[in-house]
Amino acid sequence: MSSTQPRLIVALDYANADAAISLAATLAPLRPWVKVGLELLMHSGPHIVAELCEMGLPVFLDGKFHDIPNTVAGAVRASLATGAAMLNVHAGGGLRMMQAAREAADAGALASAQARPLVIAVTVLTSLTTEELHAATGCLRTLEEQAVALALLAKAAGLDGVVTSVNEVAAIKAACGAEFLTITPGIRPTSADDDQRRVATPTAAVRAGADFLVVGRPITQAPDPYAACAAVLREMESVSSKQ
Repeated sequence: MSSTQPRLIVALDYANADAAISLAATLAPLRPWVKVGLELLMHSGPHIVAELCEMGLPVFLDGKFHDIPNTVAGAVRASLATGAAMLNVHAGGGLRMMQAAREAADAGALASAQARPLVIAVTVLTSLTTEELHAATGCLRTLEEQAVALALLAKAAGLDGVVTSVNEVAAIKAACGAEFLTITPGIRPTSADDDQRRVATPTAAVRAGADFLVVGRPITQAPDPYAACAAVLREMESVSSKQ
């Protein structure tokens, strides 16, 4: 596990800026990270990221860029203007694409005299099963083998870490080193019936060595989102303090 405490990212999976800003304002005293995904980004535009940053919340811009290297580099450069603290690409775009993303982040941050955002890569979507991975990609590796292979490629490209399910965290840390970041979606305090397949509790994620835990609907759709967020943070802190 990295030398820092694991952090919570709340996924603001809303269709409009008002709902996202309202929820972020409610949770702001707890100081979580927040994630802006494709739905909110398309509805509200990049300015939603800047608005959230102005509230003092670190933002993960979950754009999942996947294109030719030049196009991805341009998207990364444009993302820096939002103030996002983290952004991501698809590792499936290959080594040169990921290198272009990292180089664009470095150059853009230097030119604007701002901190470089963390640049991470998506390995295998947590909605996929082994059978679906094989059917979609023709890759006959196991989910863990594929996640580790893509994580090693991301590390070779100079990226800071990867998005992966909790199931692959230990293997990725073993292959890439403890300081290579793992961002884990599909975190569920209790069992949930939704489209995530490879899920885990906050306790399991922290014990596995995850650096960032992404929680969406269990917080955003809770009767009391503040209480739900606080409960996840307490669980993370309790487990982390015993390790």
